[in-house]
Amino acid sequence: MGTKKIDPTREIAESAAMQSVSNAVLSVRAVSKSFGSLKAVHDLTLTIDAGACVGLLGPNGAGKTTIISMITGLFPPDAGEIRIREHLVKSDVSPAKKLLGLVPQELALYDELSAWDNLRFFGALYDLAGEQLFAAMHTSLEFVGLADRASDKVRNYSGGMKRRLNLAASLLHDPEILLLDEPTVGVDPQSRNAIFDNIELLRKRGKTIIYTTHYMEEVERLCDRVIIMDHGEVVADNTLGGLKKEVEKQRQLLIEMERPVEENVLLSLCSLPGVVTAKATASRLSVVVDELEPATSAVLEYLARAGCKWIQIHSEEPTLESVFLKLTGNKLRDL
Repeated sequence: MGTKKIDPTREIAESAAMQSVSNAVLSVRAVSKSFGSLKAVHDLTLTIDAGACVGLLGPNGAGKTTIISMITGLFPPDAGEIRIREHLVKSDVSPAKKLLGLVPQELALYDELSAWDNLRFFGALYDLAGEQLFAAMHTSLEFVGLADRASDKVRNYSGGMKRRLNLAASLLHDPEILLLDEPTVGVDPQSRNAIFDNIELLRKRGKTIIYTTHYMEEVERLCDRVIIMDHGEVVADNTLGGLKKEVEKQRQLLIEMERPVEENVLLSLCSLPGVVTAKATASRLSVVVDELEPATSAVLEYLARAGCKWIQIHSEEPTLESVFLKLTGNKLRDL
């Protein structure tokens, strides 16, 4: 009888793969979804490990909302499968959904009801009742800092308070996975920081978080992994540091100007060789360049010719926005 030759490298790889699968709380395998002739998601595969905080980014029409809708069972995939732990997500009433907590971009609240009655309603949808429901409502309101406003009608809440109540509703049944879809849209800085603090506490408690946003700085603050989608496919999946290596030669020039620059100046700057993007906020000009030299010289020479005087300049390492623009292009799509 012959002796089977052992490949230690293959055994290590297979062992690592098995360990990754066993730690996976969400698996999306070869999933596709079309709406008529539009391919919203195409052959998408990804795995989310328990306890991870993953930023899901992409331009308009990238497929982010579609994949979230399929994870929650709202849309069935045309091909492939989605599993939460060992449970196959088959429909909107799939038992696997009990492991999910969804914070939708559109507020899911009843303005004429109090915060307390809103949570009572949503808790009943999760089959919570009696002392269990009361405890869950109290804990959720305390967590988001709204316990003292529990009896107020939601119509009297600020935008930030409504967002926090939306989060409280998603936590009632103590879900394992949280899907946060643009959770800070339209809120003031104080409320945004309060939501950030809540999310960071949830991470420490071991919750798995999928965070969809257009704000790059939010992903940089909260997420340990970033998935960038475009045209229904994953174009990047890495840690923040790993993604930034893709644009490690790029630099961001921050230039303080004597006065705000005009739109035509920004357009001309973008057309210069080596310039990736240029934008302005008040009297501060931000220009991303492929390499520090010679692009910096070209930018300063153009500003001098245009009669735009600058006060000081310094450069910074590339940002997540630089990676995003490189992978998806710098033109906004409305699909």
